[in-house]
Amino acid sequence: MTEAIRYETGQDRIVLLTLDMPGQSSNTMNAIYREAMAACVARLLAEKDSIAGVIITSAKKTFFAGGDLNELVRIDPSEAQAFYQMVLGLKAQLRALETLGVPVVAAINGAALGGGWEICLACHHRVALDHPSVQIGLPEVTLGLLPGGGGVVRMVRVLGLEKALPYLLEGKRLGPQQALQAGLIDELAADRDELLAKSRAWILAHPDAIQPWDVKGYRLPGGTPSDPKVAQMLAIAPSILRNKTQGCLPAPEKILCAAVEGAQVGFDAAHLIETRYFTELATGQVAKNLIGTFWFQLNEIKAGKSRPQGVAPYLTKKVGVLGAGMMGAGIACVSAVAGIDVVLKDIDLAAAQKGKARSAALLDKKVARGQLTEEQRDATLARIHPTDNDAELAGCDLIIEAVFEDRSLKAQVSSAAQAAAGPEAVIASNTSTLPITGLAEAVPDASRFIGLHFFSPVEKMPLVEIIKGAGTSDETLARAFDFARQIDKTPIVVKDSRGFFTSRVFGTFINEGIAMLGEGVSAPMIETEARKAGMPVGPLAVSDEVSLGLMSHIRAQTAKDLHAEGKAPTEHPAFAVIDLLLDEYKRPGKAAGAGFYDYPAQGQKHLWPELKSRFEKADGQIPAQDIRDRLLFIQALETVRCVEEGVVTSTPDANVGSVFGIGFAAWTGGALQFINQYGLPAFIARAQYLTEQYGERFSPPALLLEKAASRATF
Repeated sequence: MTEAIRYETGQDRIVLLTLDMPGQSSNTMNAIYREAMAACVARLLAEKDSIAGVIITSAKKTFFAGGDLNELVRIDPSEAQAFYQMVLGLKAQLRALETLGVPVVAAINGAALGGGWEICLACHHRVALDHPSVQIGLPEVTLGLLPGGGGVVRMVRVLGLEKALPYLLEGKRLGPQQALQAGLIDELAADRDELLAKSRAWILAHPDAIQPWDVKGYRLPGGTPSDPKVAQMLAIAPSILRNKTQGCLPAPEKILCAAVEGAQVGFDAAHLIETRYFTELATGQVAKNLIGTFWFQLNEIKAGKSRPQGVAPYLTKKVGVLGAGMMGAGIACVSAVAGIDVVLKDIDLAAAQKGKARSAALLDKKVARGQLTEEQRDATLARIHPTDNDAELAGCDLIIEAVFEDRSLKAQVSSAAQAAAGPEAVIASNTSTLPITGLAEAVPDASRFIGLHFFSPVEKMPLVEIIKGAGTSDETLARAFDFARQIDKTPIVVKDSRGFFTSRVFGTFINEGIAMLGEGVSAPMIETEARKAGMPVGPLAVSDEVSLGLMSHIRAQTAKDLHAEGKAPTEHPAFAVIDLLLDEYKRPGKAAGAGFYDYPAQGQKHLWPELKSRFEKADGQIPAQDIRDRLLFIQALETVRCVEEGVVTSTPDANVGSVFGIGFAAWTGGALQFINQYGLPAFIARAQYLTEQYGERFSPPALLLEKAASRATF
């Protein structure tokens, strides 16, 4: 028997199948697994009259990781038929296990995600270790796929349509206690010995175990799609889903189809339906975009590819946060959650305490959702020390400045904090636009100064943009990288420049949307097409969130800096529209209750009705595809310029940073992958059309032309 699955028969006639893929840290459904499982199933069928039952467990820290993404990312549409048959073969193995005629138990000793959970679903009973390392779920949707090993079919039959859909459509992961409450796990065990003992005991007590769906007269929990209550839910489900995905992400829609269609037919027919949809997604481009970026490239970032090599890992023990507003309070909260002591300083104690109260409110929500105990919340809050006194920053190994975007204010607070913290402390600025090299002049040692750009709201946004100033040392960069990982954020590393990477690219999105309004394009059309392109929010809505006042302030600061350097600031057609809203219409944004949108005290926000009469022109309308392309292309082109200038030095940083930091259309896999999957020659041709129609800012950069000429990609 191949060593990928060890086959051992005990004196109690129970077969223990131990999953142990050679040469890998986790088990995956690759060709070696498929061959090993086929051999195990054949042997079980041959020996079934002499065995009492089967336990499936793992020799790895995790139970089973799921499909082999190295295989999946390479599947070509021309291989669809062979792939389809291979998946059916894999499912036939699991079907043979559950219809063997003896009880089969999953002894889950670690994370069982995707294909791992599908193996567990094909067992009659599931026992899991009661340990934080155990996670169960079907995260395939996050990679543009659906659970193709029977996950859709069996989840619907275990829980019913209504209860199964959130796990399938959102990729929800559950810990052991949650899984037990949800009815997905049957028993918990304290350690490995108890795990196997409980599995054996259940087998001996249930010699005639059979899956519920194989029992004559089985009825779907909660009712079939024709049941009035289920039918009512299904009537609105597609429109809710379409509102979320805007048709950009095919996986959720295919999952809904596979679940509903599969619930109306027998088990075997449901398997065929699931496999057809799975094959369609696996051979499609969106899954390749998502797997490439959110699996391979994201793992590359987390493994520290952008971190300076040869610098010992650093554990931050005490962090000082300057400014207790929304941003500072968020940074303090995520640091305290990670077990770090925090000194939260503001201009007066009341402001600092208000910042701590924000953290308390965030943690209370987690307690209410069952994600945190009251004891954990209290311990986390006890790590946050509000103050108005610089002296309390003594002993901090990291200071993060999170005050208003004003150079002199930032210099003043950074200098005072550095003096209090001492020469060993790293000083970081949370600026989103001001060059780090200039800000570093406020402290005596520029080698210990760095940019740590967080995104709002800090507790939800996964990215931190680390900006290396001209004087920043490798040791400081490594420490900043380690801190970002310590607080469970994804760090990208960029070179110092105005707006860095994310703010610079994001600015092009906002400005393009506002420029279209200035040209006379209908405001509802701009906002709608932005979402259809895959952006989470339209450019006008997001401008209100950022505030037109702040955008104008940053522009003025930039112009001042450029004049001091003897350079002329770049003009953009959006600026005239922003100035009109600020100076003439007195509509600075959401905080003031009026921007491109109205924000009534009661009721939902809506576009300011007068945008139509003041801006819209009958002859100003352009094709919907042009609106979508202008918003995506302008960001992708600016990303190429950032690569060209060395601001971003790695494709993973550009792709992951664009999606996680600024919400670039997720279906594309990121700003550079958008170009790759479009095809460089076709992308250049379209960019040239946009240049002719809408301006030089769409002109393809030299690097893009060079890549296309040499048939390379990013």
